[in-house]
Amino acid sequence: MTRYLAFDIETAKDVPGEGFVWRPHRPLGISCAATLASDAERPILWYGRRPDGSPSAGMNRGESLELATYLSQMANNGYTVLTWNGLGFDFDILAEESGNFDLCKQCALGHVDMMFHLLCLLGYPVGLEKAAQGMGLKGKPAGMSGEKVPPLWAAGHHQQVLDYVSQDVRIALDVAQAVEKRRRFEWITRKGTRGFAPLPNGWLSVEHAMRLPLPDTSWMTAPLSREESLAWVSKK
Repeated sequence: MTRYLAFDIETAKDVPGEGFVWRPHRPLGISCAATLASDAERPILWYGRRPDGSPSAGMNRGESLELATYLSQMANNGYTVLTWNGLGFDFDILAEESGNFDLCKQCALGHVDMMFHLLCLLGYPVGLEKAAQGMGLKGKPAGMSGEKVPPLWAAGHHQQVLDYVSQDVRIALDVAQAVEKRRRFEWITRKGTRGFAPLPNGWLSVEHAMRLPLPDTSWMTAPLSREESLAWVSKK
């Protein structure tokens, strides 16, 4: 089995409106993050700390850079960094917050973003919760989502948020390993049916996934493009 390091961040700024249209409201900051190695029992939790050791409102630049450096070091040590939408979100945010664009770009292109792989393969993304359901795995806590994190964190419900981000990396790792074992991906579609896609070679890194042939999206009204997730990588 591949040695994975699952990674996920939660943002600090509350984004108004529906649909989580976040880019006009950046910088969002990072309230906390979690990393979970496939050979570890528990995730490592990352968050800013006040002088008394309690969680701060958000991770500062030095703390964010420490996280980015850790991800790079683990990749260099043979772990495959693993995310769900990390290319289009987590690494974009981390690059901004850490101030090290080049390091985050290198990590982002070399890591496995399962959602991006599926976008390149299928022509549309799949949510992590629907992936967990399709693979018969435990999903997210009922009633929780990333959009609810900023106000919860600001109100001092730190443990609830840390439990949530811990579960997110656990789900991502479980999905990755289940697919690697079964060599196929299954999910629950928007219609409630079961979809499946063979993945005989397992998961692909961003660099390799973006080389897949373009799928047929002619039946879609407004298909998502790979370029949207890659936009921040091309800025510098």
